[in-house]
Amino acid sequence: MKPLSGKVALVAGATRGAGRGIACELGSAGATVYCSGRSVRGRPATANRPETIEETAEMVTARGGRGIAVQTDHTREDQVCRLFEQIRREQGRLDILVNDVWGGDALTEWGKPFWELDISRGLTLLERAVHSHIITSRHGAPLMIARREGLIIEITDGDEATNRHYRDNLFYDLAKISAMRLAFGMAAELKAHNIAALALTPGFLRSEAMLDHFGVSEANWRDAIAVDPHFSESETPFYIGRAVVALAADAQVAEKSGRAWATWTLAKAYGFRDVDGRQPDWGAYMKRHFPDLI
Repeated sequence: MKPLSGKVALVAGATRGAGRGIACELGSAGATVYCSGRSVRGRPATANRPETIEETAEMVTARGGRGIAVQTDHTREDQVCRLFEQIRREQGRLDILVNDVWGGDALTEWGKPFWELDISRGLTLLERAVHSHIITSRHGAPLMIARREGLIIEITDGDEATNRHYRDNLFYDLAKISAMRLAFGMAAELKAHNIAALALTPGFLRSEAMLDHFGVSEANWRDAIAVDPHFSESETPFYIGRAVVALAADAQVAEKSGRAWATWTLAKAYGFRDVDGRQPDWGAYMKRHFPDLI
């Protein structure tokens, strides 16, 4: 079954991690997926990472969708405008917009109070992780408004139940809270146009970078549990991809608009599982092991 056949999606920040997983699952559901980001073959934009948007687009197509790679720096309004003009020209519509641009890992200074943080690095993080989302939604929403339908998803860290703890870095915390508030504000303004906007978080994401960090692959990821027991409840990037597909295929998704959701909550609501057949529940795991943070 291809529940999203005929639909057009943009995954902004589709190079790796959650963005790649989301793009692939949208492709598996039959969608045409524009995969945007800065890293292209021969010109990687993230140090020591080999993934590119072309690879992601090819994975989308291999799964039965249509993947289209478009190099875009989402902090540059001119480039974002060109991207949406291409989508308008080639498809005449946009049904799903996923804001997954991040680019803040190398900029986050852990273990420092805010008064010792490098302001330049912090403001660059906000530009990449917040300003880019605003720019992208501002120019993507009109394509949806014209047809009075669509879904905008802000990828973040934390849902409403796990959002009461501080994330130990002022700029990181502000970026993740901002994504949720962007979804809330956009939902309020887009409701009259029959468009939903919401935030979505993964749990402990078993991304390419995380696998490399532990020196394991997806085939033997459980070996890393000996190093970090919490890794036992980790999830692949395809899990959040399946959450996005479930939301996009839900005719009643407007009921979830304006709120922050989690993969583990939606997995139970919609009945999907991760690619390995598991149904990780990072929220329940947090309650058991970190009750003071919930």
